[in-house]
Amino acid sequence: MALLSLPILLVAYVAFLLFIFAWRRGNTRGLLLPPGPPPLPIIGNILQVKLWDLPTSLSRLAEQYGPVYSLHLGPHPIIVLHGHQAVKDALCGQAVSFGGRGRLPIMDNALRGYGISFSHGRRWEQMRRFTLMTLRNFAMGKRGMEERIQKEAQHLVRALAQTEAQPTDPAFILACAPCNIICSILFNEHFDYHDQEFLKLIRLLNENFSILSSFWAQLYSLWPSFIHYLPGRHQKVFKNIQNIMDFILERVAQHQRTPKPVQPRDYTDCFLERMEEEKHDPYSEFNSENLAAVSLNLFSAGTETVSRTLWLALLTLLKHPEVESRVHEEIDRVVGRDRVPCMKDRAQMPYTDAVVHEIQRYINLIPSSLPHVVIQDTKFRQFFIPKGTTVFPLLSSVLYDSKEFVNPQRFDPNHFLDKNGNFRKSDFFIPFSIGKRACLGEGLARMEIFLFLTTTLQNFTLKPVVDQRELSTDSVYNGLLRIHPSFKLCFLPRPK
Repeated sequence: MALLSLPILLVAYVAFLLFIFAWRRGNTRGLLLPPGPPPLPIIGNILQVKLWDLPTSLSRLAEQYGPVYSLHLGPHPIIVLHGHQAVKDALCGQAVSFGGRGRLPIMDNALRGYGISFSHGRRWEQMRRFTLMTLRNFAMGKRGMEERIQKEAQHLVRALAQTEAQPTDPAFILACAPCNIICSILFNEHFDYHDQEFLKLIRLLNENFSILSSFWAQLYSLWPSFIHYLPGRHQKVFKNIQNIMDFILERVAQHQRTPKPVQPRDYTDCFLERMEEEKHDPYSEFNSENLAAVSLNLFSAGTETVSRTLWLALLTLLKHPEVESRVHEEIDRVVGRDRVPCMKDRAQMPYTDAVVHEIQRYINLIPSSLPHVVIQDTKFRQFFIPKGTTVFPLLSSVLYDSKEFVNPQRFDPNHFLDKNGNFRKSDFFIPFSIGKRACLGEGLARMEIFLFLTTTLQNFTLKPVVDQRELSTDSVYNGLLRIHPSFKLCFLPRPK
């Protein structure tokens, strides 16, 4: 009997040790992991969410588990931050701890940790600091960039005029404008809107964002080591990225053949100069891999998000012609028809400014932001979050907060106007995220959106092709971006 009880005692002892180990990991220094639904082995909680609309599923779980909770997507533990206070407390109040970049396996495998968007530690700090400084010199900090955007807006108007008021899907035309701005910053180069190489670049960027926002990309993120070797849409992402890299590296080679160290022409010249200065440093992050990856990051963020915002702005205004009419009136009164809009006009155009902000809030383009990761064991509120845990800050939960925005599901520019019709700022307006990982091109993007949209509306009236009631701003699936079905409209020239 004693011999039979010995194995039972050993099993009980091991089980006790495992319990203590698990308890200590979840109860470090008296702190607990955030609550959440119990996961199943291997698949975690994926039966409780919709992978094709993950942000909505995560918001619904917050109703049950609170503004800070945990769940497992496949085998990976995730901390979800829901609501303005939780997102702000983490990304701003504990910016260092929550400042890591979470896993996006497709991009991790494609870029191998180079660049800004998906890099970490010293590399991320150096690339971000250098890029932010250079963008300020060539973009956001100079009157010259505003003039460059105004000039590009005229190219955009001419391209829209060439549609001759016929039904048109404006997606590609709208993408040409911000993509040319990035080309000017990176390479001091401008492309015609019919240039085939340029249009191919835009198609590659557009296709990648669509794939990265798809159900397939969500599956890849759950089991990358398995799905990576299977045929599927992820293989197209890798091929597209290589084609974009070829486009970038060809222009880098052109710059290397015609160096301008005394008076750099663009971001590439500045980066190559820094590469030359640090060529004998074996630990330097200024190398061709980072140059190509940062350029890809700027193309992706600077083209696709701005163009999709403009595209959805037109769709939203088609649904709300009374808003478009008021914007036309304000443009005519403040700017007129004889000059192009400028950023100084914005202060005199509170309604238009409110419309631009409300469009960005309402379309909720990047509902979950890019994932974060805590870089050290972190005490957050009464909870413990172990180092390396992925964090989803739900931007949608802030942009659609009913306490800040009355009827948040409805498009209403009054969300950004006070009772006197003056523009009203809101701390809840965070479409570019907040904290250390906020979009470094926010200032440039906001300038582009305002100038491209106001210049378009200065010159055209928008006419729907179908009955207004048939137009929908609902997305077909929500991943990295919210993806919407295509639509057409007519650009009717406004009389001078």
